[in-house]
Amino acid sequence: MPLLEDFDFALGDQLLKQVDAQLFKEGMRQLTAGVTIVTTAIGGERCGLTATAVCSLSAEPPTLLACVNREAGAHDPTLQSRVFCVNLLATHHRDLAALFANPNKTEERFKSGEWGVLESGAPVLMDSLASFDCILGQTMRADTHTVLTGRVQAVRTDDSVEPLLYSRGEFGSFTP
Repeated sequence: MPLLEDFDFALGDQLLKQVDAQLFKEGMRQLTAGVTIVTTAIGGERCGLTATAVCSLSAEPPTLLACVNREAGAHDPTLQSRVFCVNLLATHHRDLAALFANPNKTEERFKSGEWGVLESGAPVLMDSLASFDCILGQTMRADTHTVLTGRVQAVRTDDSVEPLLYSRGEFGSFTP
């Protein structure tokens, strides 16, 4: 089976029409998602980015999936360090999510929030809703992003805080 990067999306002999990127983004903004900060550390330098393209992949063994833009500052360090942590943000992390979404900040981002480490050595946000400390497994290049799988080495949770969500281009909260 060909790799995704080698695959021509086709139906029979006809290549499929590509939707306008802006229209696609507008449609995807309608999908409400949890907000995470994906972090790594290499050579004493911490890196991270805000991400919503994260989900569970397998419970046995515990594995998750995160999609990271190849232009993101934390992309290459994550591949080099082979460790990362997915930190699920709570509503009180709205400003932190915006800070980590800014591509121009690096170590300065970690001055906000209470950071620690678990098994892998990747930065863990200590007051997050949950943190999944991972060893990098398989990777797959998919257009502008790299799909990362992470074998979960440690998990910490705090169910006393409410999740931060992202929908229609804004951060918000969930009300049942």
